[in-house]
Amino acid sequence: MSAPDKDYRLPDGGPRIAPLPKVSLHDHLDGGLRPQTIVELADEIGYELPVTGGADELGRWFVDSADSGNLPDYLKTFDVTTAVMQTEAGLERVAREFVLDLAADGVVHGEVRWAPEQHLQGGLSLDQTVEAVQRGIEEAIDQLDGEGHVISIGQLVTAMRHADRGLEIAQLAIKHREAGVIGFDIAGAEAGFPASNQRPAFDLLAREFMPVTVHAGEADGLESIRSALLDGRALRLGHGVRLAEDIRVVGSAGEQTTVELGPIAAWVRDREIALELSPQSNLQTGAIAAWGRDLDDHPFDLLYQLGYCVTVNTDNRLMSDTSLTKELALLAQAFDYGLSDLETFQLNAAASSFLPLEDREALADRITAGFGEV
Repeated sequence: MSAPDKDYRLPDGGPRIAPLPKVSLHDHLDGGLRPQTIVELADEIGYELPVTGGADELGRWFVDSADSGNLPDYLKTFDVTTAVMQTEAGLERVAREFVLDLAADGVVHGEVRWAPEQHLQGGLSLDQTVEAVQRGIEEAIDQLDGEGHVISIGQLVTAMRHADRGLEIAQLAIKHREAGVIGFDIAGAEAGFPASNQRPAFDLLAREFMPVTVHAGEADGLESIRSALLDGRALRLGHGVRLAEDIRVVGSAGEQTTVELGPIAAWVRDREIALELSPQSNLQTGAIAAWGRDLDDHPFDLLYQLGYCVTVNTDNRLMSDTSLTKELALLAQAFDYGLSDLETFQLNAAASSFLPLEDREALADRITAGFGEV
């Protein structure tokens, strides 16, 4: 993974981005392991890794393999990371290091999504997996507190959309909502597996007032987003980048462009449903192939300029060799963003987090103060 303290700055030579307070909403636990940790955990359980040249070579393998141009092949790399996350000790270590790496990247609030059903091969129960991850999170929070870095972390328990355990995982999320879990998600292969397939889970979550985010608009289009909104009652869209397919350019004069929003695009914008955009990941999976293959082709700026609640995320730090600092720096370079733009992205994320209102307001104040100091 990219070193979060790399000297990334704004294009105008402004302040370093790494120390700025950040909010991470879309970050997968099994996509954020340190390569050295994978090597060590694999050695402990006798798991054969795809390469044998050590952590550096393994890190390169993940990036090269994930850069597939489609989501199904991208997801195959997770077979390796989940394989070494099948014990309580392994889950606890990965969660602890995950949070420490977030803090090193300037994150002050993070929401960690992961699928407990993928970590049962070693005999753990669903409850044991959630409890192990929470222990790792709390160990990191305590360590960071002693170092003067205050961070809040919540688990987003995720169901795999191609499986048939959505209701069970929703019940798990509700059971642990007072012990670290703050929301629910569905993930995995998107095309062919709409949110409507998990309707019983979403009905339960709605009755229990459990916040929901749904992966949609990444490997599938507008109908997937529609299902996330109507069947999933999603408060946020995981990626959601293909919402741009519902935006039509109807005219331009000089530097002024006129667009027309379709019904889904208008609904998402007018109700400030957050888009959890992950630019580097979107390039790897081909999510923006309709617009181009470079970052400056990404609809991010179009959505931002049209007033959408855009947030910046890493998705999977290992597979994309990235950090939140790097994502922000690359966006700033591509679209000539300044400090106020980066602050807006963090305030959007704070307002869209699944924290209680008072905590969201305190988080926003912390972001404003942090940006005001530079």
